[in-house]
Amino acid sequence: MGSSMNKPTILFAVQSYELKQSIQTVLHHQAVELVEAKTCQEALKYFQTSNPQLLILESPCQDGVDTLAIVKSFHERDRRFPVILVTTQGSERLAISALRIGIKDYFEYPFSDRDLIDSITKLLSPRASTVSSAQALNSALHHPFVGSSHSMQKVKTYLQKVAHVDSHVLVTGETGTGKELVAKFIHTYSQRSHKPFIAINCAALPDSLLESELFGYEKGAFTGAQTAYAGKLKMADGGTVFFDEIGDMSPYAQAKILRVLESKEVYPLGAKQSVALNIRIIAATNRHLEKMMLAKEFRDDLYFRLNVARVHLPPLRERKEDIPELLNFYLNQFNQQFGLNLLGLSVEALEALFDYHWPGNIRELKNVLETVFIDSPHERISREDLPEPICGNKVSKAFSGLDDLEREHLLAALNAANWNKSKAAEQLQCSRMTLYRKMEKHRISTKKAY
Repeated sequence: MGSSMNKPTILFAVQSYELKQSIQTVLHHQAVELVEAKTCQEALKYFQTSNPQLLILESPCQDGVDTLAIVKSFHERDRRFPVILVTTQGSERLAISALRIGIKDYFEYPFSDRDLIDSITKLLSPRASTVSSAQALNSALHHPFVGSSHSMQKVKTYLQKVAHVDSHVLVTGETGTGKELVAKFIHTYSQRSHKPFIAINCAALPDSLLESELFGYEKGAFTGAQTAYAGKLKMADGGTVFFDEIGDMSPYAQAKILRVLESKEVYPLGAKQSVALNIRIIAATNRHLEKMMLAKEFRDDLYFRLNVARVHLPPLRERKEDIPELLNFYLNQFNQQFGLNLLGLSVEALEALFDYHWPGNIRELKNVLETVFIDSPHERISREDLPEPICGNKVSKAFSGLDDLEREHLLAALNAANWNKSKAAEQLQCSRMTLYRKMEKHRISTKKAY
C-alpha cells in the first residue's frame, strides 16, 4: 500500500459481518485510509489521539454503549465532525434521533453502494486538504453496480466472494443485464487485477480463425504469418479471459477450449512444443445451457468445468424497484455528456417506466434516456417525452395537484418509490435526512399511508 499522507482517513466501527464486508468492499481502493475500531469506545479513543476526517458507526454498538451518546462525545470535541450511521435494525425513531443530534447521514442495510459513495464523497470534500484528493476519492469509490433491490444485494454480496477466489465463473442473464460489467468487476477485485483482462466474443469467432486468434502462431506457420503472434489466451497469461456469449460457440471451438482448461497449455500453430497457460475464465451467455446440453448442442464436460461459481443477473422487469436509482445514475451521466441540467422525471413518466416490461433490460433503459436527451425537454422529463412503446402504456395518476401541497408531493414520491426512502429522496432531488425532516414536519409515518 502506498503512502497515506494525502489520503482522507475514515474511522470505521462496524461489527456486523455482512455490513462490514459490504462497506469494506466499497472502500477497497487505496485513495482512503480505513482505520477499523473494534468497539465504539475504541473509536472514541482513536478520535481523541488522531485526526480522522469521517466516522462510519454502527447502531447499536456491539459493546453495549449507547450509540447516540458516543456521537455526542465526538461532537463535544468537534461539533462539525461528520458521522454516518449504519444499521441492520433501522427504525423511524432511530433516523429522527440521528437527525436531531447532528448525524450527517443514515443508512439501513441493505443500502445502495452508490448512495454511500456519494455521501462519503460529499462529507469528505469540504475537509479534504486539496481538490485533487477529493477527485481521487470520488474516482476510487466508483462502484459499477446500481440498485439496492434484494436480488441485486444478493448478487453484489456473492460477487465479493467470487472475486476473492480463483475459480472459473459462469455468468447468465438476458441481453442488456450487465454480464461483461460483472466479469470486469470480478477481475478488478481479484488477485489477478494487475494482469490483463481479455474479452472474446464467441459469436464473432469463426472456426477457421479460432486457433490462430486464440492460440497464436509461429513466424512462417502459414502464408502471411510474417511475424509470430502470441494469441489472445497467452496475452491474458496471469489474468482473466472473458468468453462472451459462450452459448454461441461451435462444437469444434468447445472441444478446443475444453482441452485448454484440462491441460492448461496451448499449441500455437507451427510450434514444436506447447506453451504453459495461467488464466481464469469467466464465461457469459443469455442462452439456457442446460437445455442445450440435453439437445447435445453444448458439451456437458465444458459446462461443468465452467459452472463452478454461478452468477445469474435478474432481468430489469424483476427488479423494477431499482429503476429510480438507475434513472438518477444515467440522468447525471447524460446531463454531463450533453451539457444539460434536467432535474428528473415527472411522476407520470416514472409510472410509465415502471409499467413497461423492458425486454432489453438496463441497456434499453439507458438508450431510452439518451434518446430523450437528444431532443431534450427544458426542465423535467414528462410522459410525452418518452418513446411511443413506453408512453403508450396508460396508467392512472395518483395525485392531480402534485405541486399544490408539499405533503401530497411527499406522499406521491413515497408511493412511487414503494416507500423506499432513498429512492423517494432521489425523485424529490433531496437528501434522505431532508426527506425524514419533511416527513416529521407533516407527520407522515414511515409505514405506508392509505
